[in-house]
Amino acid sequence: MLTDGQPNVGKFDIRTHVKKAIEGKYPLYNLGFGYGVDYGFLEKMALENKGLARRIYPDSDSALQLQGFYDEVSNPMLMDVELHYPENEISGLTKNSFKHFYDGSEIVVAGRFADINQNSLTVDVKGEGANDVLSFTTQQDAEQTAKAFQEQEYIFGDYIERLWAYLTIEQLLEKRHVTREEKENLTAEVLDLSLKYKFVTPLTSMVVTKPEDYDNQAGIADKTTEGIDIFTLALLAPRYLHVDEHPHKTLNLCITKQTPVICFTVDGDPHFIISVPQKEDAICFNINEKPGDVLSLINDPVTGITVNGELIGDKRANSDANSQNTYFGKLGIANKYLNLKVTVTSEKITIQNGNEKTAFTWLDSVTLQQEGLTLIINKEKNLVLSMGDGASFVIVLHQVWKKHPLHQDFLGLYTLKSHKLSEQTHGLLGQFFHPIDFTILEIHPGSDPKKPDATMIIKNKELTVTR
Repeated sequence: MLTDGQPNVGKFDIRTHVKKAIEGKYPLYNLGFGYGVDYGFLEKMALENKGLARRIYPDSDSALQLQGFYDEVSNPMLMDVELHYPENEISGLTKNSFKHFYDGSEIVVAGRFADINQNSLTVDVKGEGANDVLSFTTQQDAEQTAKAFQEQEYIFGDYIERLWAYLTIEQLLEKRHVTREEKENLTAEVLDLSLKYKFVTPLTSMVVTKPEDYDNQAGIADKTTEGIDIFTLALLAPRYLHVDEHPHKTLNLCITKQTPVICFTVDGDPHFIISVPQKEDAICFNINEKPGDVLSLINDPVTGITVNGELIGDKRANSDANSQNTYFGKLGIANKYLNLKVTVTSEKITIQNGNEKTAFTWLDSVTLQQEGLTLIINKEKNLVLSMGDGASFVIVLHQVWKKHPLHQDFLGLYTLKSHKLSEQTHGLLGQFFHPIDFTILEIHPGSDPKKPDATMIIKNKELTVTR
């Protein structure tokens, strides 16, 4: 069902009529268009009818998103898949029956051994194919499985137990979303598991604190968001530089313990956040340039440090948008006095020291220290870099689904210890590294009732901004 998700009659009536019409014969796929869509209502109706709900974003290519969803569900391999375990051997079993199994998808079932000393488990698997019924029995050995897990770097500690908790929470939330009965009990179960295993859910919140031994560093909270107003973090945005909401945009937050930490960032659809600690405020702006353009971010003639960034766009331009969303696909950091250059893309990191070149990928975990250079690569996450006695930089790798029809991997840049750069530093970021002054006047209602407009006076220029 394709809809704007805004019911024109009672929601309960619609759900009742849809369920009666389908009679459990077919799954219901709900595709909601726009940010005003009542997505919770669509998801609830889809779950009641063994289907899926997806949001179609208006500022991305709708045709590509529809094609991506079609590719996801167009090739069902099995129906009515069930995994049966001996009842007296398993407790806390997650969902073990599935209406459909699609090509390229996966089925994960988790549970607890009733006897902690048990070492083997028998599983009966049944499902219906296009022409016949699939049925087989398999037996798993717990010790062999644990040994195999040890060889996988991403499986560590209580990974399997946390996976069970994650699946249980996810399914309890779905059940809570659909049912009216037992809502309080389901809520209590979700809260207990969320707090025990430290998961952030719609029923819990996250508090980030700065460790005592991180007095000279800024913590970064980084989350890909959907429809969240970027001005909840950045309080000022020059209107003449276009800022829009986008599902692929990243919010960046500099976290401090007591006093502000100066942190200059560029991330997402080049989204600049400039800390102004003396005013306990920040300036936020975007730059509208084309994919392939190279932006001069930092240039300090005294320390010799320069930082440039090359833009990339989405895999396919959105014909409905006034301007294309762009991100940083390549960042170059150099120090001409040390004859050092580090080039970072979403695929590899290259270090050039004079005529010598060394290359790493994001699959490497590296700590490198040599004269004038400290570089740490945290596998598939970020890179920490400092050159000489200058500023330090953190480059964050943002990865998306490889088969995503529109978006691709991109980079974010965070500058720390910017006070170590000279007052002659310039560039899109560099020009703000030393104290700037501005005045905010005439705060008044803007076109968006939630975001008042104001007049900013900065560097003897008068700008209209959104507060």
